[in-house]
Amino acid sequence: QAQLAESGGGLVQSGGSLRLSCTASGLVSDYYVIGWFRQAPGKEREPVSCFSTSRGRKDYADSVKGRFTISRDSRKNTVYLQMNSLKPEDTAVYYCVVSFGDSCREAKYMDHWGKGTLVTVSS
Repeated sequence: QAQLAESGGGLVQSGGSLRLSCTASGLVSDYYVIGWFRQAPGKEREPVSCFSTSRGRKDYADSVKGRFTISRDSRKNTVYLQMNSLKPEDTAVYYCVVSFGDSCREAKYMDHWGKGTLVTVSS
């Protein structure tokens, strides 16, 4: 049974940094897209960043380009999201996701979700 375990959320001041981690287990394939969605209060879930294990491609939402960096440690089956220059509008629950498709642009196509970790950025 696939499981995604997230950690690293918390409270940080505007301009600060946080690093999220997601460890995957029980996946049926070595080739998948893994990354992060987020959901702010009163808003729909939106993609943040994803990493393709087959292509090595990294994708970012325009709103986080230049501030967030996704990386992966294949030995640990863990993906990281380094978030720098955080803004109050980054406040959201961040979900680790896995898709056996070729992208993570739409929530409805994700195959597995973590439980989420809350990131709060104070102004």
